[in-house]
Amino acid sequence: MGRLVGLSLLGIALGLVGERLLALRNRLKASSEVESVDLPNCHLIKGIEPATLETTSQMQTHESKQKWPEAGAEDIDILPNGLAFLSVGLKYPGLHSFAPDKPGGILMMDLKDENPRALELRISRGFNLASFNPHGISTFIDSDDTVYLFVVNHPEFRTTVEIFKFQEEDNSLLHLKTVKHELLPSVNDIIAVGPAHFYATNDHYFSDPFLKYLETYLNLHWTNVVYYSPNEVKLVAEGFDSANGINISPDKKYIYVADILAHEIHVLEKQHNMNLTQVKVLKLDTLVDNLSIDPSSGDILVGCHPNGQKLFIYDPNNPPSSQYLHSSTTAKCKHEYRIQGTRKIKYKIYHSIFFSPFVYCLCNWLIINNLRWIFFLEFDLLSLIISWSHNLPRLGNVYLAKQ
Repeated sequence: MGRLVGLSLLGIALGLVGERLLALRNRLKASSEVESVDLPNCHLIKGIEPATLETTSQMQTHESKQKWPEAGAEDIDILPNGLAFLSVGLKYPGLHSFAPDKPGGILMMDLKDENPRALELRISRGFNLASFNPHGISTFIDSDDTVYLFVVNHPEFRTTVEIFKFQEEDNSLLHLKTVKHELLPSVNDIIAVGPAHFYATNDHYFSDPFLKYLETYLNLHWTNVVYYSPNEVKLVAEGFDSANGINISPDKKYIYVADILAHEIHVLEKQHNMNLTQVKVLKLDTLVDNLSIDPSSGDILVGCHPNGQKLFIYDPNNPPSSQYLHSSTTAKCKHEYRIQGTRKIKYKIYHSIFFSPFVYCLCNWLIINNLRWIFFLEFDLLSLIISWSHNLPRLGNVYLAKQ
């Protein structure tokens, strides 16, 4: 009888393990495949390739030149004048790294240049460059035109948020503050809403690597969004499978959060006390990563992964693919996406993915109705940026400028 009970319990345990594995594969969309679309007239962006990286001035280590591996930027943020900040060199548990022993950095590029070149920004002395591991980034322009750069950092796979002041006269970053807090154990992305104020997504509840894997496997839905200010730090939204990209509407009334493993975008209304109230959830059939908002229309722009398993089981002969999704919604985000007409647009595309070089391409494509899809095979960790007017909004790592 005891053996029968034991076998029954073992069978139940194995069944639960199998069910969780199958559920995880479904969340990762492990069986998903997409057809590649070749981008014409593509060119490498100098400075983010297996060539010498130019720097604006000598770094703290007194090295004027460094070499970056054949990998792109994890995130991009763009100022209204066309200057773009890029975070490069991310090392993240479970993801392949082309240079595991090399620290990350912040690059700058002028998107108005006909042949843009990425330059590494000098960081003020006293900041620990050796352990710099930048992830999501965001900028904030104060009333006096001071530019602050917020950087999610993972030194030794811990989490901090670094706040810098951009000094345009010598293209450098002055380190102002390191933010650490128990409510910020595993920050993925960030959106700045003040000179020392931000919303941040935690993609895991735990900071311990083993507990992170267990949390993902069990699908606990414990990840969250935190609001930080010098006077108050609080949890403002929770219950996400894995909160990832975050952004804000042009009128500053709504916060958008990508839940990558739930294949959802959450639309949250920002209250006067900075709390967030959920308005609706947009269901998508792909893993949603970085978000951007068109500043003129309020459209939501999304970088996606059609097959998340390929991110963690890296095969250079069958690399991860990426998707770009662009859809329109009303200004107040109260209604479902509306259908628009068909139009053809010519763009210059700036494309950078974590596993590939940074390139720009000249191309045309047909935009049908309200849903626009572009597939980039051999690219990963997609973040994009699109401009429908003279404005230069942020969306991760592809910049599309109307020609």
